[in-house]
Amino acid sequence: MAGDFRDNLAQLLKARFPVLYVESYEEQRVLTEVGRVAGDTTQLRTPRPVWTWSASDGLVQPDGTPRRGTTEPEAALEAMLRINQPAVFVFMDLHTALGSTDRPGSPVVVRRVRDAAAAFKAGDAPRTLLLVSPVLRLPVELEKDVTIVDFPHPTEAEIRALLESMIADNAASGRIRIDLDDAGRERFAKAAVGLTLQEAENAFARAMVNDNTLDISDVSVVLEEKRQTVRKSGLLELVNTGVDLGDVGGLENLKRWLAKRDNTWLAAATRFGLPAPRGVLITGVPGCGKSLTAKAVAAAWGLPLLRLDVGRVFSGIVGSSEENMRSAIRIAEATAPCVLWVDEIEKGFSSSTGDSGTTSRVFATFLTWMQEKSKAVFVMATANDIERLPPELLRKGRFDEIFFVDLPTHAERAAIWRLHVAKRRSLTLDDAALRELCDLSAGCSGAEIEQAVIAGLFDAFAERRELRHDDLIQATANTVPLSVTQAERLTTIRTWAETRAVAATAAEDWDLGGPERGRAVEF
Repeated sequence: MAGDFRDNLAQLLKARFPVLYVESYEEQRVLTEVGRVAGDTTQLRTPRPVWTWSASDGLVQPDGTPRRGTTEPEAALEAMLRINQPAVFVFMDLHTALGSTDRPGSPVVVRRVRDAAAAFKAGDAPRTLLLVSPVLRLPVELEKDVTIVDFPHPTEAEIRALLESMIADNAASGRIRIDLDDAGRERFAKAAVGLTLQEAENAFARAMVNDNTLDISDVSVVLEEKRQTVRKSGLLELVNTGVDLGDVGGLENLKRWLAKRDNTWLAAATRFGLPAPRGVLITGVPGCGKSLTAKAVAAAWGLPLLRLDVGRVFSGIVGSSEENMRSAIRIAEATAPCVLWVDEIEKGFSSSTGDSGTTSRVFATFLTWMQEKSKAVFVMATANDIERLPPELLRKGRFDEIFFVDLPTHAERAAIWRLHVAKRRSLTLDDAALRELCDLSAGCSGAEIEQAVIAGLFDAFAERRELRHDDLIQATANTVPLSVTQAERLTTIRTWAETRAVAATAAEDWDLGGPERGRAVEF
């Protein structure tokens, strides 16, 4: 919270900490908060004028007058050391001279910062050097001299205030029609959480001018702005789902469980005493709708879907993989409320003996965050190979529930056939035709049924005619399902799930005499 930053900064200034570091893209917002604290005589006995430095303007006095010859960082730091009066010096571009993981910094700049730390500690006038940077770059020489100060993203309250101000300004002019109730405005504010105030303002302005109406459908415009922010990180991908739970055939037990947790990240749920749901692990037979469900739930809840590709986290530079994971977590929390999708999680975090423990450390960071996270980040993890799942991942407290997805039952196959045929062609399947297809496709996964429909379409297109029922029959008859080619593996998966997971399929949909599909729990 901004108030926490002000209190923390005031304490550090009163205690005369010589060098502070704030990691933030929002330079103007940081400057505003620093100015409030530095000039507040109720918090500081001696008010401190704020000087600023940037590579373009050089060292600028509190009255706005720039000092000549100070655009170079070495010259600016040298000029700063000669100012022996109470002050806060905010340097905004110094990180470029402090180096990076693959490039050493300027020895002179590093030396000047160390000189400033020593001089400000020993001097009579209270002085502080505050570095503002979008990235944290701290040479080992400065680690003991610099104190890192957290600067949070704009809170939901700040974003809501911005939204209300923009609504008031545009509604008064009559150019924009506002069709948002209080719940809609809360959704807009929550959708923009994780953006800077400038990014949020841009997103709200775009939503307003889109069709000269601001309504709940314009939340997608805000999410598009968020997609740009996430994409720039290179670690997470904001997925455009394009599906909803109606596109998932069967899995009624899992759908009911998810439906009961819709809107539980809103203020009304907090007042009711409900914590935000932590997440769910979906394991089972490949091709039976696990990944599709992850996409659909984000769309059904109206939340952004962030996909974590664990392969992007790992980097060849020592220590950077762990930092990448922490960065990905920070981005996800800044985007909350959201759904974080980790597809085939067992592949990303399988143990490795040749990486000096990097995988174990990255996995430990992820597990600790899952256990302790307080932000509304709903983790949707999928897994095919349950034998490679680390036991720590399955412990209670990581996920709210573990669901097992088996091969579709007769009722689920009927829903899947209807869905895929209707989505592609206008062919109507009567009860007899549907029953025949369901019987013939026993043992097929949802993905295999979809491919049978596509194969039938190829046959029909080759003859330049409409899709027919016998095309689907022929395509299904030619399919050798996974349940045949990997029967032993499916038996192992089902044995594991019998006591360790909850069935994603409702009990009333099970095939008579069919295999057990996890613990029979109804939601």
